[in-house]
Amino acid sequence: MEEFIAAIQESIENNWFVKITLSKSSPKSADLRNIYVRRVDLKGLVHLSFTYHYNNKDIVKNYKLDNAIDKIHQYLGKDFLVGTLLTTEQDVVLQFNKKRKTRIQYRKPSVRNVPDTSHNKNKNYLIEENCLFLDKLGIASDGKVLKSHQDKYRQINKYIEIIEGLLSQVTTIDNLKIIDMGSGKGYLTFALYEYLSKKHKKNPNIVGIELREHLTDFCNKQAKDLGWNTLSFEAKDIINYDNNEIHVLIALHACDIATDIAIAKGIQANAEIIITAPCCHKQIRKEIKKDNMLKSILKNGILEERQAEIITDGIRALLLEAYGYKTKVFEFISLEHTAKNLMITAVKNKNTDAVIQKRLLKEVQNLKERFGIGEHYLERLLKT
Repeated sequence: MEEFIAAIQESIENNWFVKITLSKSSPKSADLRNIYVRRVDLKGLVHLSFTYHYNNKDIVKNYKLDNAIDKIHQYLGKDFLVGTLLTTEQDVVLQFNKKRKTRIQYRKPSVRNVPDTSHNKNKNYLIEENCLFLDKLGIASDGKVLKSHQDKYRQINKYIEIIEGLLSQVTTIDNLKIIDMGSGKGYLTFALYEYLSKKHKKNPNIVGIELREHLTDFCNKQAKDLGWNTLSFEAKDIINYDNNEIHVLIALHACDIATDIAIAKGIQANAEIIITAPCCHKQIRKEIKKDNMLKSILKNGILEERQAEIITDGIRALLLEAYGYKTKVFEFISLEHTAKNLMITAVKNKNTDAVIQKRLLKEVQNLKERFGIGEHYLERLLKT
């Protein structure tokens, strides 16, 4: 604890401080989910602003530095079992187990810039909270995002930031044909249409594919009410979607092999961009042989699950590269908002090198042999 507090004080003194998160709440903390702490400067004095995230509301309180440190002492190890300090020099994580024994970890910094410390911080979002579609989907009311949907609103804007960067690499920007596989309630699908049609004055043709008909009926009604004639939703299994005219393929949180189906559809349609956020990794987890070089570690279920995730998504990235895509794997949004936070993006290269493809496919084969895996489902789909 003292090391963690000292790291906080040092980061503030040297202007490295980014933020603190107190998470993994104990049962006695009631409906208080987590606390985010940022620096604010009030009347020339350093304060720490605590945002208390409850199930149905957020409360913000500002404390002078000494009082803020006392508050962190008060909460950590009692109400919350994990404290995460982000600075521009290092990340520091303090963890408590059930017996309240501690472990501290120092990691490479995940943030490079110090945020604005003014009290009234202006947020410049690509999707403004007064967008009509947010009201239609129940995220906002009268042009103001509901407190219960603040996390979803931030997620939407982070998603659009990623899309904006990817689209700058696309040759076909007008009349884009975008397929969103597993569109769900349509939050991100509507946001993308809003961004392209209003901000960029483009005319995208976006289709959301979703198995649950009541959701596609709802989304189609909202799109019609908004007058968005080139946004539509179809109720079907993504494996039955058959259209080779795809410029951008999106599949966020498609479960297990549904992510593989979506990636294969994108590759086969020669899509310029493929964006996935995988969810569940059952296929590979079942195939991994127990008797492999990591068997002493993988006897723990949670580690076996994470290893399956790494292997599954690692092979997906290698296969995308083998089929001519420049691929990145990164954190979509912080773990504060969702446990399923990995994103894989792939942008089509102009030329595919046969030698590189052969090498990458060999790497996939080596990985499978090392872990006793017969076949990755994406491989099977790409062979058909």
